[in-house]
Amino acid sequence: MSLQSTPLHARVERALEGLRIGAEHDYIGEPLSQLAHSLQCAALAEAAHAPESEVLAALFHDIGHLIAAPGSLEMAGLGIHEHERIGAQWLTALGFAPEVCELVGAHVQAKRYLAYRNAAYFRRLSQASLGTLAFQGGPMSAAEAASFEAAPLFKAKVRLRSWDEAAKDPAGPMPQLADFASRIRTHLELR
Repeated sequence: MSLQSTPLHARVERALEGLRIGAEHDYIGEPLSQLAHSLQCAALAEAAHAPESEVLAALFHDIGHLIAAPGSLEMAGLGIHEHERIGAQWLTALGFAPEVCELVGAHVQAKRYLAYRNAAYFRRLSQASLGTLAFQGGPMSAAEAASFEAAPLFKAKVRLRSWDEAAKDPAGPMPQLADFASRIRTHLELR
């Protein structure tokens, strides 16, 4: 169901509220909340001077864990299965740009890609990330990796995943959610 006909202020508030819920949820297996993880991920994208679409994708990449319908399939206490798809669909319905939605929808595939392509990356995965990786199909095959590398936004997808992995530091950069309100509004307004 598309929410694009909903007034802009209501869509902005719905997006912010989806993230606010994360303050009440631990980031699975890590010493910070889901909200803190999302804010830190966006801060890392900003520090890298990433385009606005990548900053917003970093902010919303795990939203599917927070807005999934009650009874959604879980990964044995490690979050919502296919949270990336759920999040991308929700953002699409709110009117976010296709690039933002595609990046959110691909951040798990980027993890699978990096687990295949980079042994050091695979060794650095936390126990929780290793657990979710098993539910998400494990490392990609050579054919899957070649297809992923050929896809549009390949480099942006890998960048998003690197910020996602780094955004687990309770002492790391932590902007306020309110800092993103006008940016979300502008993004949705321009759509």
